[in-house]
Amino acid sequence: MAILLNLALAPSVSIGPTWLLPSVEGALLVVLIIVAPRRATAHSRVRRLTLGLTGLVTLATVVSVGLLVHELVQKGQSHGERLLLSGAVLWVNNVLLFGIWFWEMDRGGPVERFLEPHTLPDFQYPQMENPEYAHPNWRPGFLDYLYTSLTNATAFSPTDTMPLTPTAKIVMATQSLTALLTIGLIVARAVNILGT
Repeated sequence: MAILLNLALAPSVSIGPTWLLPSVEGALLVVLIIVAPRRATAHSRVRRLTLGLTGLVTLATVVSVGLLVHELVQKGQSHGERLLLSGAVLWVNNVLLFGIWFWEMDRGGPVERFLEPHTLPDFQYPQMENPEYAHPNWRPGFLDYLYTSLTNATAFSPTDTMPLTPTAKIVMATQSLTALLTIGLIVARAVNILGT
C-alpha cells in the first residue's frame, strides 16, 4: 500500500524520480515474499529484512514530510492541490507504517508473541483488561495494531489501547507528533493555499 501511495506524491516531495523509491521498495518486497513465503515460526534474517524495509519506507516518509514543508514554505502558492494530496498520502503512510512498527514491537514481534504468549505486553488492549468481552486466549492481530495506529494518528494520543513500556510510549508519541505536524501544519497550509 505504501508503494502505491508513494506514486501519488508530488514530484517535488519525492526522493529522486517518482518511480525510483516505489521501484526499490517493490524489489525489496518481492525478495521478502520469495525468502518468506509463509508465516514465520522462528526469528530469522527475514525479520531483519522486514524491519529494514519498514525502516526504509519510514525514512522516505520522513524525508518527504521535510520536502513538503520546504515546498510549502518556498513555493506556497504553486501546486496547492497536489501538495494537499501529498500531505494526505503522507498521513496515510504514517498510519500504515506505525501500525507495522506497533505489530513488530509488541512483545518482541509476532513470532515471539506466538512462541511466548505470556510475555509482558507493550500495549494493553481493552480485551486484555476485560477478558469477558473477548474469546478465550484472545491475542491482538495486525488489524488491532493498525487500528491503534489510526486512532493515535487521529487523536494525537492513545485512545483505548494504552502504551505500557517506555519504548511503546516513545513510538506512540513520535507518531502523534508526526501526525500533528502533517495534519496541523502541512495540510492546513495547503488548504490555505487553495483558499487564496
